[in-house]
Amino acid sequence: MADNSVEGLKARYGDRWRWLAVITVVMGTMATVLSATVVNVALHDIMMEFGIRQGQVHWLATGFIAAMTTTMLASTWLLDRFGVRLTLACAMAMFTVISVIGGFAETPGQLIAARVGQGAMAGLMQPMGMFLVFRIFPPEQRGQAMGIYGMGVILAPALGPVLGGFLVDQFNWRYVMYAPAPVTLLGVWMAWRFLPLPRSRPANYPFDFLGLALLGSLIALTLDTLTRLQELTGQEVRVLVQGMVAVALLAAFLFRARTARYPLIKLDLLRRPVFLFATLGAMALGLALFGSTYLIPLFVQTTLGFSATEAGLLMLPAGIVLGMTFPLAGRLADRRSARSLVLFGIVVFALSAVLFAVTGHLVGFGWLAFWAILGRIGIGFMLPALSTGAMNPLPPELMGAGSSTINFARQLGGALGVNIVALTIEFGEHQGGLPTFSAFQSAWWLVAVFVAVAAIPVWKMRS
Repeated sequence: MADNSVEGLKARYGDRWRWLAVITVVMGTMATVLSATVVNVALHDIMMEFGIRQGQVHWLATGFIAAMTTTMLASTWLLDRFGVRLTLACAMAMFTVISVIGGFAETPGQLIAARVGQGAMAGLMQPMGMFLVFRIFPPEQRGQAMGIYGMGVILAPALGPVLGGFLVDQFNWRYVMYAPAPVTLLGVWMAWRFLPLPRSRPANYPFDFLGLALLGSLIALTLDTLTRLQELTGQEVRVLVQGMVAVALLAAFLFRARTARYPLIKLDLLRRPVFLFATLGAMALGLALFGSTYLIPLFVQTTLGFSATEAGLLMLPAGIVLGMTFPLAGRLADRRSARSLVLFGIVVFALSAVLFAVTGHLVGFGWLAFWAILGRIGIGFMLPALSTGAMNPLPPELMGAGSSTINFARQLGGALGVNIVALTIEFGEHQGGLPTFSAFQSAWWLVAVFVAVAAIPVWKMRS
């Protein structure tokens, strides 16, 4: 039996074992982010096949992100109890099974349930990469390692629509559910081969099931309330009651986090100013990443008449450019102020959103692809700098909690961002049952404003 202790991996692979471990967690990250975004170019076909409106179909994206957000904080307990090797391998195996089952869905409810299941497993997988990087690399190499790891976070949204568009046009939308399965199967094998067993584990402590239940109920109710706002007539009382219940759930969750001996989220982390400001920045990053990835394919297919393949190809240049620039952003995060890099990313992304808002229907494919490139470069500069700025000051025993909290914030921003974007489109002008350019224009302005406001907490970060 192979020795998967840190010493055994070093003896077998030398110093390169760290990079093999990073590539392994990148496989899981790419699969989860690919699944979160690949479905976007299939939304139009799914709406046509099941006869549902945009207000319901967006749950395929939102349900995934909501489940992902809810389970993400559970990764800290799983890492302490079972270690990264066993946790990641099992999560990827379950993700594979759920993806294949989802491809056979016969009703919208079954498909949404499969997406929720995918999201739940993705939530367990996402924090593993950041946790591993900050545990096995020295501080002076963490930015570079996060640059490599972050390629999975950034490239998958760019390549997902391309792959999804090809699968939808050449086969049908069901193949977008099958697409991540080969990646996660390979990831299971790599996790068992290259990931280390924990040197030591903390004493067993109970999992905060009550906190998880409160958080899951809060997120689900909040997103459902936002969805009902899209068709408010006759539901005013229900929306008001749900809003009040959501506030009560939030208060109960915060009380639980303050009083439980082993809470789901460590509020003490948020008392560290740099970590708090980085967390707020991560929420803005999530909104930018998932909101724009939801918007672009739907925008060009609905208002410009692009095919699914064309909508996917629109994102391909952004993926290629980021493949070349993201490692650079990671290296810069080791040498420069996290604050300056994140602010630069915010400015570039906000510029991209404004250009989509003011020129989207006036320019051709090439310019739209360039606007997408600008947005992805902005996101690329934000991610490694936020991670290193937040995590480097933490002691080793808080790495797991810090990783899950930062990832949770990013996914929460994504869940709220997709929902708010969908709500803005639904409230906008429609013609023939489909949103017009002015509806999408409002959504782009909203994304630009949200990201620009994030510059306020980021400005307060210190190196």
